[in-house]
Amino acid sequence: MNKKQKKVVTAFTELLACEYPIIAGPMFLVSNEDLVSSVSNAGGVGGTPSLNWRTTAEFGEALKKIKAKTTKPYAVNLIVNKINPRVEADLDMCVREEVPLVITSLGNPKRVIERVHSYGGKVFCDVTDLKYALKVQDLGCDGVIAVSAGAGGHAGPTSPLVFIPYLKTKLKISVVAAGGIATGRQILAALVLGADAVQIGTRFIASTEAGVGDDYKRAVMTSEPDDIVLTRRISGTPASVINTPYIKKEGLDLNPIEKILLKNETTKKYMKIIRTLIGQKALEKAAHQTTWKTVWSAGQGVGLIRDILPCQEIVDRLMLEYWEARNAI
Repeated sequence: MNKKQKKVVTAFTELLACEYPIIAGPMFLVSNEDLVSSVSNAGGVGGTPSLNWRTTAEFGEALKKIKAKTTKPYAVNLIVNKINPRVEADLDMCVREEVPLVITSLGNPKRVIERVHSYGGKVFCDVTDLKYALKVQDLGCDGVIAVSAGAGGHAGPTSPLVFIPYLKTKLKISVVAAGGIATGRQILAALVLGADAVQIGTRFIASTEAGVGDDYKRAVMTSEPDDIVLTRRISGTPASVINTPYIKKEGLDLNPIEKILLKNETTKKYMKIIRTLIGQKALEKAAHQTTWKTVWSAGQGVGLIRDILPCQEIVDRLMLEYWEARNAI
């Protein structure tokens, strides 16, 4: 497994100058400097959300540490709508440190695209439907992350078997497959469907570098696909989590008052911010300590994960499986 695999040439690897068409999905609380740099050094593109650090200054220090650990491309996720009050400051920091790849979620990425392109960086945007994918393509982004059914966090509604080739028939930019991918055979399948790369999140939760507690990692390693449920109680929109006793007790939907407030034009913006902050606090507490309020984000790929490994070994295994599957065709 330690044997270096051949480079896989796709539009994505050419664009980012990386060896393998793999992004380690930016995950709240999970992705830290070691995870990002390890995946990048292994040949993929390590990713992290800017909000994994409490302030923009701490985020900037983290970027410096990543750059000290790797000279390879890496990615930062920015939430660009109004629930993120730091978006401008964090974007300034990305520009200052010349982050190679910025992945946007939610909102309008126009300003991010313009500023990141100013220094030669690339911008990919999370999408769950064609309408938004066409919009961000028109704005000039370099690619989209096709977030499909089975993904961790805010999963899309469409099967990747449909969503990836559907987007490829409509878009001129790169498409990255995301949702339930945890093996090299699945990477090959995604590329056959037309994807230029894959984004893998949950597999990297069960890594030695991931910045979360052992209970969370073991839960990923021992869960099955039907242990993953969609809850609206994290941010007001459906998010994939492991169905822990706490999740079962709390239920998967919002209470009637919250539903009313989210539908009202005057209150829905503030309700989304409040619900997101409550959800993030629950995720943060459960990620680092034992608590009865256990909220663990993960995707359906948990059923294919049965060990905790260093990121280098995860990438090595993924590519070994990829080439074995490809050579068997």
